[in-house]
Amino acid sequence: MSRPPVPPFTESDARMKVQAAEDAWNTRDAARVALAYTPDSVWRNRSEFVTGRAEIEAFLRRKWERELDYALRKELWAFGEDRIAVRFQYECRDAEGRWWRSYGNELWEFDGQGLMRRREASINDVEITEDQRRIFGPRPVEEHGRPFPLA
Repeated sequence: MSRPPVPPFTESDARMKVQAAEDAWNTRDAARVALAYTPDSVWRNRSEFVTGRAEIEAFLRRKWERELDYALRKELWAFGEDRIAVRFQYECRDAEGRWWRSYGNELWEFDGQGLMRRREASINDVEITEDQRRIFGPRPVEEHGRPFPLA
């Protein structure tokens, strides 16, 4: 199975990979998202360690059951031959109706077929009010490639 673009990455390839990841995660379809990872992919997400597609899919299902109205923005930070670094922000609400904005960085490593074999994510959460929200659903196509403000 191949997931273009594949390494070695150009800047254009890396930007395409980041946008594809953002688009996929905004579907909140755990099975679809999990297919972008190698069968033995290794994750560190905050303090949780996940290995393999089945665990990734289960992790994502739990995540999106708890993070309601989830909407994400990713931005290319740096790239190398088979690695990409991104910064991201997402917003969601919890079951009690409180809104959260989460800021983070991810380090990605890919195999030769363009599947992610390693993902390390560091994430911080900030409680926000509903009127402080800035992310409403998937990014419109006309905003692809634009930086997303930090604050």
